[in-house]
Amino acid sequence: MKTDVRVIATELYFLPVRTRMPLKFGSETLTSVACARVKVTVEGNDGKRAAGWGETPLSVQWVWPSALPYQVRNEALQDFTKILAGEWAGFGGLGHPIEVGHAFIEHELGRLLEEFNEQADFSKPMPWLAALVCCSPFDIALHDAYGQLHEIDVYQTYNAEFMKKDLSAFVTAAEDTKISFVGKYPVDFLEMNPPKTLPAWHLVGGKDPLDASEKTGDEPKDAYPVLLADWIRRDGLTCLKIKLRGNDAKWDYSRLVKIGQIGIENGVLWLTTDFNCTVTDPDYVNAILDRLKVEHPRIYQMILYVEQPFPYELEAHQIDAHSVSARKPLFMDESAHDWKLIRVGRKLGWTGVALKTCKTQTGALLSLCWAKAHGMTLMVQDLTNPMLAQIPHVRLAAHAGTIMGVETNAMQFYPAASAAEKKIHPGLYCRRHGQVDLSTIGGPGFGYRIEKITRTLPKPVAAYG
Repeated sequence: MKTDVRVIATELYFLPVRTRMPLKFGSETLTSVACARVKVTVEGNDGKRAAGWGETPLSVQWVWPSALPYQVRNEALQDFTKILAGEWAGFGGLGHPIEVGHAFIEHELGRLLEEFNEQADFSKPMPWLAALVCCSPFDIALHDAYGQLHEIDVYQTYNAEFMKKDLSAFVTAAEDTKISFVGKYPVDFLEMNPPKTLPAWHLVGGKDPLDASEKTGDEPKDAYPVLLADWIRRDGLTCLKIKLRGNDAKWDYSRLVKIGQIGIENGVLWLTTDFNCTVTDPDYVNAILDRLKVEHPRIYQMILYVEQPFPYELEAHQIDAHSVSARKPLFMDESAHDWKLIRVGRKLGWTGVALKTCKTQTGALLSLCWAKAHGMTLMVQDLTNPMLAQIPHVRLAAHAGTIMGVETNAMQFYPAASAAEKKIHPGLYCRRHGQVDLSTIGGPGFGYRIEKITRTLPKPVAAYG
């Protein structure tokens, strides 16, 4: 098609960020992260060129839980991302970003990961989720560049006017349905009149002090709240996501009750529970929910859904989850690498999908379409996205039609990191009246308005083309 593009150049930057408060993932705690920022240049069939941008935090503890030292994993993620910079620049795939991105993920990324793991000889190989996160800034930047080249919002291109292939070229319906993706495009599953504001979910981390009795004296002394009630009142929050341990039922139950009570006292409407992929028996979750229903029915009713209690290696841990989803909607997160795994999850009893742009924009859109076609509910979850990473994240939520708004917590853990972007998009990097405001987003691509953002980048760590 005349609208097709190919990638001809890439630039990769690492932007280090430190948290103001520690953030616990499973058995590990995040205190810093390197954000991979990527510039991709594309060329159209007519020789016209344009550049786009993508960014993703390389969140080591989330993508690669392991006994391997943190520094080994951190360096590996950055090394693999550098490799991808060269591979994307030399890929040569031609088409719409979904077509090019899908081809790279399906035919190149797995091979590159396998080669990387063989050469590194890790005791525990770098997982597929980590590879997707390393790949995602390139894929996001490709989508942005496509919109820049055609001078159009990229969400206006997910249709037959710009795509050679319909969804049947990328996804297959579950065998127990008569669903067909022939003649269907992402536009058929997207909200094309998206809201300008979204309810914002606040993350209550496992190390966050809930009240003064839990303060240790090590809390930051800055302009931002520390205690949960102060966050709720300052930001007008109505939605709280609660990080639990998943291996300490007494702690999890008491934490859930205490947060629920603080929420009720301060006008919170909704809760969700995140068991951090550490549960191996559905009865663990069921017992907590059943006890809560009897002893604290209002808190039980406030739980909108349960997020990813079970290990994210879904194919290796095919746990029947129907008993949990009979109590509350059950959402895949870490397990939802792509639509194929969502298909497995649906058979096991999962009823919803938490999408993330850090698994690639292409993959998120295909997962969205598959899940919606099969009646599954959607959410868009955060990877604590600062700076540019926040914009594709909230845009996906606005176009997905989520169960309730969007999780957004970078303003809790490293608010200063986004100061340059906040000057142009003030409502995206703070939460007011429990909402984030997308009204300043505009223009081609993802609508970053990057020419207005005054951020000095370091020297690229890799550049090709």
